[in-house]
Amino acid sequence: MTHVDNVLGAAAYVPWGAPLDPSPDGARTSLRRELLRPEYHQDNPLQQVLRWLQDRIGSGLDAASNTSPIGAAGALVVFLVVLGLLGWFLSRFRRSSQAVATSGAVLTEERVTAAELRSRAVAAMAENRYEDAVTDGFRALALRQIEHGRLDEQPGATAHEVAVQLGNEFAGTRDRIFDAAGLFDLVLYGDRAATREQAESVLALDDDLVGVR
Repeated sequence: MTHVDNVLGAAAYVPWGAPLDPSPDGARTSLRRELLRPEYHQDNPLQQVLRWLQDRIGSGLDAASNTSPIGAAGALVVFLVVLGLLGWFLSRFRRSSQAVATSGAVLTEERVTAAELRSRAVAAMAENRYEDAVTDGFRALALRQIEHGRLDEQPGATAHEVAVQLGNEFAGTRDRIFDAAGLFDLVLYGDRAATREQAESVLALDDDLVGVR
């Protein structure tokens, strides 16, 4: 259970008309203690957002201290919701960063052709399994270019390494290639959900690269 969960659990019941517990000063102290945790200070733009949130919430708690108990309770609820959303955002931010840092090989040791991988990606699309469509689609793209002699066969090559080589080969679609490679890493290693449009973009890129002479 996270620190945010503990705070939310403690404040699950706020009796109307009763004194606010914690008080605005106590809530502000809890916020400052939460924002001092080291994982909240790993990126300068993120620090700026956190400082802005701290100032805004602090001002709101100051105003709430001069209102009725009902108004103060409402301010506390808003504070807890913001804090919970902040924790969710940070977990997503760290997960995306970790995906880039822990990206692995595009192709596995499975003996399969590009056409078979493409068929699996199309089947996944039909079943609304867009994450599988993205990963199999990008693998089909990479293997197809190996089969056509445009991409060196490098066991263990990452999506970024594949994108660098293909970007040099297909300068006109360089941005799309890097976007597809980044999406592959986020979906496979970052546990990020994919949309139908994203899966379609990977398959369309595969088609377009096949048509380039």
